[in-house]
Amino acid sequence: MSTIWQGCLADTDYFELRSSGGHDYGVWVTTPPGYDPATTQAPVVYVLDGNWAVGLTAPLIVTQKDPLQQIQPYIQVSVGYAGEDAQHWDRLRNRDLVPPGEPIAKELIDAVEAGFQAGARTREESDAYLAELRDTHADEFLGFLTAELHPRIERDYGTAASGHGLFGYSYGGLFSLYTWLTGSTLFDSIGAGSPGVVSEDSQIFARLDEMGDSQPAAKLHLTINDRELLGDLAVYQSLTKTAATVLHRLTASGAAVTSAVLRETHVTGLQASFLSYLRTCRAL
Repeated sequence: MSTIWQGCLADTDYFELRSSGGHDYGVWVTTPPGYDPATTQAPVVYVLDGNWAVGLTAPLIVTQKDPLQQIQPYIQVSVGYAGEDAQHWDRLRNRDLVPPGEPIAKELIDAVEAGFQAGARTREESDAYLAELRDTHADEFLGFLTAELHPRIERDYGTAASGHGLFGYSYGGLFSLYTWLTGSTLFDSIGAGSPGVVSEDSQIFARLDEMGDSQPAAKLHLTINDRELLGDLAVYQSLTKTAATVLHRLTASGAAVTSAVLRETHVTGLQASFLSYLRTCRAL
């Protein structure tokens, strides 16, 4: 599998890593064109949902050579699932990217049921998807990223000591918000694309209340998609409205947050959101 991926994506290595919690992850490491760790030490940008996102985001590493808007050098580390878990990435991400105790919104349950009725998932797959949302462990996954994966990347690729970033989309965006609110010191900038904050009872609001006047040091960039808000799917309307509420609260508190509204749907917005993050938080 490593050989296949290295052939499809330029300057990309692939390896698999079992976490201390017993979960198998696939990791794609994309280095800048001509990168030599002996002479250059670049920071890392971690990208979530690697099984989906790597093909859309890793090729954008060429933006570091864009003569019209050059992006700071970075190594991209895309994190997904390996082995048998790879085919179940869309439900396993619920376990890893959603904060503990996050409520399951009725709009989401209705959307999963509608997907079953439309034949997008079997009943077994639908039940398994919701089951992962009842026992979520974003805290453990954050620990894996910072305490297990990052030291290996640092050792094997000669990375910079600081300047690292994190980008997530949808539930990955929810994880990005969660990570920012924990005050994790690993990341200097965090991108949250169309974050999956669907419920008004989200743990994100509880953490905002706990944060009070204190502000995490990392820059935060949040994007939403106008076609989610203007479409006729309740789950996306709720997601966009609630994300806007989060943004308003952060802005009112004086947090170091930037934002953008993209002309995309939830499905098409990932690449545009990643580009928005790069241009806003990592431009030279």
